[in-house]
Amino acid sequence: MFLGIQRPVSPKRIKEIKQYIDGDDATFPTSVILAVDERCAEYESITDSLGTLSLRPFQGEGDEEAIPFERIAKVIDGQHRIAAFMDEEGNWCLDFSDKPFEINVAIFVGADVSEQANIFATVNLAQTKVNKSLVYDLTELALSPSPHKTCHNVAVSLDREKSSPFYHRIKRLGTATPGRKKEPLTQASFVEALIKFLSANPVQDRNMLLAGKKIGRASLGDLERLPFRNLFLEGKEVDITEIVYNYFCAIRNKWPKSWEDKDRVGNLLPRSNAFKAFMVYLREDIYPKLDARREGRVPSIDEFSRCLDHISLVDSDFTTRNFAPGSGGQATFLRMLRGELLLADLIGD
Repeated sequence: MFLGIQRPVSPKRIKEIKQYIDGDDATFPTSVILAVDERCAEYESITDSLGTLSLRPFQGEGDEEAIPFERIAKVIDGQHRIAAFMDEEGNWCLDFSDKPFEINVAIFVGADVSEQANIFATVNLAQTKVNKSLVYDLTELALSPSPHKTCHNVAVSLDREKSSPFYHRIKRLGTATPGRKKEPLTQASFVEALIKFLSANPVQDRNMLLAGKKIGRASLGDLERLPFRNLFLEGKEVDITEIVYNYFCAIRNKWPKSWEDKDRVGNLLPRSNAFKAFMVYLREDIYPKLDARREGRVPSIDEFSRCLDHISLVDSDFTTRNFAPGSGGQATFLRMLRGELLLADLIGD
């Protein structure tokens, strides 16, 4: 089997699938699609609607080149799923004696290159990509704990609580919620920022917890990178929620006009770029400074407010003129939070 009409192989995607198939509930509901030369296939009818397809190498006849067994099939779709079961040399590397894994296969016999390309395009272009926020919202239905489920629960709690800085500001499904005017954050942005506090490998954590395995507590060194790790492992979602609540209450108190002005065009503060920068700042700068990791305590709003006192930005500074949309504006804002850059320096540029 070798690659046919395919996109470039992504090592990152293969690694993700390897982790996925290690889980007890892993499955591939859609088929791996193969193209097989008609000279290597023989179909024997059993009934009008049932038969047996046999695949074999082609020995070559006359000027026709032989087709060895390992080159019988070309992969039209599913290369990453196949590669996840193989090592770097292309050998099968997983032992399925204890956990059989079945893969659906769809075989097109005698499809030429143009037909293979058309199948590939139809399979990959006609599909609608699932919104990440919807995927995270569905984690609520999972019976076992996971980092993504915890982050989803925190997002939902903060979105529902009337006193919360995020009350009715999070798009649960990634699109506007009926009956709400402005929701500057998607659930995907919220979850993906928060999960970095809990886990370096969310899929592995999920698989272990699903299998009923115990995950050891994080060391103080681990907590430097994952400050909420032990809170997650201890099931303290309320504490995680309260920490995020207190932190963003301090932010809202410092810049109340910009925080509440969701309608002003170009206002950075309520949007994802500022949120992501604030979350990095909390994880890498503020939380270690408060030394709350060791104790697992919940810092107060006043404690967080004191950590923001040095920032000289005022409500009117949160504009696209000062902070461009995208990752560049986010990086600039983070540097200002850290005192590495002043607004006067930015204006001077």
